Amino acid sequence: MDNEIVYSSKATDQKAQYDASAKRLLGQKIILAHILIRVVEEFKGMDADTVASLIEGEPYISQIPVEPGLMNKEAVDARTGERIVGLNTESSEIDEGKVYFDIIFYVRMRDGLAKMIINLEAQKDEPTKYFILNRAIFYAARLVSSQKDREFTGSDYNEIKQVYSIWICMNMKENSLSHIHMVKDDLLGDQDWKGNLEIPNIVMIGLAKEIPPKEERYELHRLLGALLSQTMTAEQKLKLMKQEYDIPVERRGIRDGVKIMCNLSEGVEEMGYAKGEAAGKTVGRAEGEIIGEARGKSEIILKMHKKGYSLEQIMDVTDMSEAEIKAIIG
Repeated sequence: MDNEIVYSSKATDQKAQYDASAKRLLGQKIILAHILIRVVEEFKGMDADTVASLIEGEPYISQIPVEPGLMNKEAVDARTGERIVGLNTESSEIDEGKVYFDIIFYVRMRDGLAKMIINLEAQKDEPTKYFILNRAIFYAARLVSSQKDREFTGSDYNEIKQVYSIWICMNMKENSLSHIHMVKDDLLGDQDWKGNLEIPNIVMIGLAKEIPPKEERYELHRLLGALLSQTMTAEQKLKLMKQEYDIPVERRGIRDGVKIMCNLSEGVEEMGYAKGEAAGKTVGRAEGEIIGEARGKSEIILKMHKKGYSLEQIMDVTDMSEAEIKAIIG
């Protein structure tokens, strides 16, 4: 039993490190640019390096809370005494019970002046406890509503910036790409209501388990599939990125990020095997893996609950129902 706890804990730690590494790799500006030119109309047909240069500062990775009231932070300018409202940046380690956006960044449009806000989320599987699109709608709504006092004040709603919440969903039954946005249906008359229907946008990217063939329609899925693959070697990934997408893999952060992800992926697999083997010594390998996994999940759930993780976060990590988790927590 002690070995099972150790293996479960180590595997969970390595999984968390793997997820963090995946976000850092996806958060590289050149990778973000390759995504933008394929899913955001504003950037289609542009060069990836040009789009990367339009991304302002460094993307916020697991730093911006999703919860209402926590996304913005107010401060006072020491020189002028004016009230300043900006994004509330903090480390996710400060309060492990909070839910954070995976990646958020600002990007300037072609004119170099107007900006839009981009959110990128990565999901290893489609959730079974809630509809993923409902969560995406909530995130997009937060990106819009949180602009009050930060991007505009009072009733100056014309200053609301366009937002995109982009979701990468792995292990789907097929490769897919959907743009979900607002449309106007005239039920009576054809009144031209002034406003911008293009403010909220959601993009859902479904990645099949197998990396698709080298075809134009699969350009985005082939790149993301390779980046997030747990079967390709680091060198295979880097070769594909360099040869097919002209991504400068020697650039700081990319080569190291790919290698770290591959090493962590191997570590998680090894820990999972070791945990099942430890339990299998008493009841047989097949039964041992099942029992070991169940016990390991119980330990993980109790530890996460003790550290203040929310019920939603525990459900995401363990892929268990609310009732099952509550039965373990007590």
